[in-house]
Amino acid sequence: MKALLMTVSAGQGHTAAATAVEARLRQLGAAAHTIDVYQHINSFIAETLDKSTALYTKVAPDIYRMVYDYLEGGSEADQTNVFQLVNRLCAYKMSRLTEEYDPDVILCTHVFAAQLADELKRRGKTRAHIVGVVTDYTIHPYWETLPRLDWLIVAADPLIYRAVKRGIPPERIKALGIPVHPKFRERLNQTEARRLLGLNPEGPTALMMGGGLGHGLSLEEADRLLDLRPDFQLMAVCGRNQKQLRRFEEYRRERGRENLRVFGFVDCVQQMMDAADLLISKPGGLTVTEALAKELPMVIISPIAGHEERNLEFLLNCGMAVSVSKTFPLDEAVHLLLSSPGRLEQMRQAVRAQAKPCALEDICQFLLDLPPRSFPQNP
Repeated sequence: MKALLMTVSAGQGHTAAATAVEARLRQLGAAAHTIDVYQHINSFIAETLDKSTALYTKVAPDIYRMVYDYLEGGSEADQTNVFQLVNRLCAYKMSRLTEEYDPDVILCTHVFAAQLADELKRRGKTRAHIVGVVTDYTIHPYWETLPRLDWLIVAADPLIYRAVKRGIPPERIKALGIPVHPKFRERLNQTEARRLLGLNPEGPTALMMGGGLGHGLSLEEADRLLDLRPDFQLMAVCGRNQKQLRRFEEYRRERGRENLRVFGFVDCVQQMMDAADLLISKPGGLTVTEALAKELPMVIISPIAGHEERNLEFLLNCGMAVSVSKTFPLDEAVHLLLSSPGRLEQMRQAVRAQAKPCALEDICQFLLDLPPRSFPQNP
């Protein structure tokens, strides 16, 4: 079986999901190749998408939220977008790759990549099954506008109903989960995980993450957390944000905060999650999925307008998280959970009910089980 994994690097989650599937398929003996479609077609398009997404989500979130809400509720006629037009114009260049590689399945981890695959199928340029993977706990706009999408994989069972409401035929939907690196299925004893990270084996411990660029981390909020109780421990991951990393390290030295551990960009998040009692983070789709695989309750901070706000709604409505607001700040949210062991256990049970820790294996097996395809006689 040959698989082409098509992604778009608007954020890292879409690419991480695709590369996880690629690596596992290769381990299982299949041929697999991941491609960032806009980098392949034209790097200017990729850079424009990445920069415009960052601009609207960080600088003008209210505008982004308004557009996202409109597209979610709009009719199919309303949903023609600039990247759909770009995909139609650029399909020729992509068709040369698909005709040469001739995949049995094309798996798309971003809806714009799926639009391109749908256009290739419309033109008869591929015989492949087209499979979409939604990498958030919602159904993004445009997935329902792809008539040649054979399967749509969603993150959790309750989202099937939402997808059907959006106009996707139920027989095309599979609730297999979001694929993440297999290391998040491994489990270390909490005491051992803390030992490896140089933490005290006793006392409540929180992991605070701000994504790859450290966004959402506040030194002032961390200071209040560290005052909650003497035995409280905090791991703060600043990612590639060197300025934030220096601020946290200086604060730790100057204030003598031995119960604060500061990290830059790390590849041991799975161990940190094993060591923690709860996660403080933005609700990115991949981060949420990793936390669910570790059965880790969440305190949500700074969701991006649009899809991350939908992730937050899903987490709250399923009882897996609490949310921070101006009138319910982070220290109060964490204090609520630390003073309510029963509430934390209820949240863990809610996580177990929705988590799909075997998503990577299940998706790969689903792809391997798909029957061979042939070119249509009348494309």
